[in-house]
This record gives sequence, structure tokens and C-alpha cells, in this order.
Amino acid sequence: MRSTGFGLALALLSALTFSSSGPLAHSLIDAGWSPEAAVATRVGIASLVLAVPAAVALRGRWGVLRRNLASMGLFGLLGVGAAQVGFFNAIRYLPVGVSLLLEYLGVILVVFWMWAVHGQRPRALTAAGTVAAVFGLVLVLDLAGGGAGLDPVGVLWGLLAAVGLATYFVLGARVDPELPAITLASGGMAAGSAVLWLLGFTGLVPLHATFGDVTLSGHHVGWWVPMAGLSLVAAVVAYVAGIGAARILGARLASFVGLTEVCFAVLISWLVLHELPTAVQLVGGALILAGVALVRLDEGRPAPEPALATT
Repeated sequence: MRSTGFGLALALLSALTFSSSGPLAHSLIDAGWSPEAAVATRVGIASLVLAVPAAVALRGRWGVLRRNLASMGLFGLLGVGAAQVGFFNAIRYLPVGVSLLLEYLGVILVVFWMWAVHGQRPRALTAAGTVAAVFGLVLVLDLAGGGAGLDPVGVLWGLLAAVGLATYFVLGARVDPELPAITLASGGMAAGSAVLWLLGFTGLVPLHATFGDVTLSGHHVGWWVPMAGLSLVAAVVAYVAGIGAARILGARLASFVGLTEVCFAVLISWLVLHELPTAVQLVGGALILAGVALVRLDEGRPAPEPALATT
């Protein structure tokens, strides 16, 4: 139980720190950064920060690193690169709320992946938690005021982001347990950064940045201030905590707790950007938490099928 509690704390920490990226990235984008350049720089710096701790955590077991290179590359390509590129391209064609909803369909993909590949059929509580969490997500994103037609190109980018998010949780939970979480995070972010820079240099995504002052929460600061927050808080802490949570809780529960990122994002927008959440959004947040609680209860019940190997 103490291990599970620690896993839930890590998952909530990951969701909270990931949600801080919005206001930080907003200041850079307003100053002329392309989203892809901000993400590539963010995860690139984070991978360098974690490089030495990641090497120390291996304790000379370089064979563990070599046999996991493919998994780390896939994690970086899909769990980091595809999720970020998919989302930031989706918002070029769709409202941000719709893009977020499409990305978080990855949580549902995790449930179906565990069912289809590992035979872990969702039981009644998990199914109820899925419905509650998705409906709550719709309310938190307040999509009712939209109504604009969905551009199919944007939908495809959003679905790519969903696949990336699902991969992040699944691989984070099932990669070789001898590979330290910090090593997976560092290697995965390095691979994700390399993919984004490659896409930028080949002209497939816009890649440009400025290096003057930016406006953050009404204050003029150097560009490196929000970038430091994006790299150290919204990447280093967020990815390491998220991978650790997935290994303790399993991919399914960790992905559902990750939905609380939306609640944290609304709260941070309220505190930093003075965007007060509506009553509908508060109800949606409560439904997301209820969905997480239902999935947690289901995880705690004895099941006829084998438990996730990494829990």
C-alpha cells in the first residue's frame, strides 16, 4: 500500500509539473518561438541535465543500456516526439480544447491495449471510470461553446498525439525493470529532441526562436527563465516522476491519474493567467477524480488474469 501511495504521489507530481508548461511555453511562443522549437529545446536540455545522473544510476551496467536502446528510441520517437509534434500540429487546425481531448484519448487506448495484447479485459469499475473520466475531460475542456467543424488533418495529428501519449504510459510501465527510470527519461528525451530537430531542419515543421525578453505572468524576464522552467520542472521532474509512477502503478492506472493534468492546468491558468474556471469545469474535474478513484479501486481487487508485470 505504501508503494502504491508513493506511485500515486509521483503520478500527481508528474501531472502537476506537466501542466505548468502551458504558461511557460505561452510566453515563449508569444515572443516568436515556434512550438516545435520550444519543445525540442526543452526536452534536449532536460536530457542533458539528466545525462550524468542517468549514467550513475546504471552503475556500470552498460549491457542493460545496450539491450534497451530500441525501447528507448521508440519511447523517444512516440512517447516524446510524436505526442508533442502531434499536439502542436493539431492546434494549427483545431481548437486547443479539441486537440487536448484527442490527445487524451490515449488513456482509452491504454485500456484497449492492455485488453487486446495482454488479455486484461476492463471490468465494470474500470469501464465506469473510463466513461466518467472522459466525460469529465469534456466538461473541463468546456467544448460545448465550440461547435466548429473538425478539420480531418487536425484530427489525424491529434490521433498521432494520442498514440504518443499511450506509448508514453505503456513503455514507461513495461521497459526492462533493470533500466533506471531516470535513464529511460534521459535517453527518451534525447531521442525525442533529435527527432524534432530533424523534422525542423528538413522543413517538415517550423523551427525558429528569438532570444530577447519575454512576458511571463505580467513580468518582463529573459527567454531563459521560462525555458529553464520548461526544461527542469515541466520535463526533468515531470518525465522522471511519470515513468516512476507508471512502473509502480502500471500503465492503466498511471494514465488515468495523468488525466488530472487537465485539472492542474485549469488551476494554474486561474492563478497565473487569471482565467477563472467555470462551474462546469469544476464538475468535470470532480468527474475525472471520480474516474481515477474507480480505476484505482478496480486495480486493488483480485483479478483472474495475471497482474501487470511491472506493478
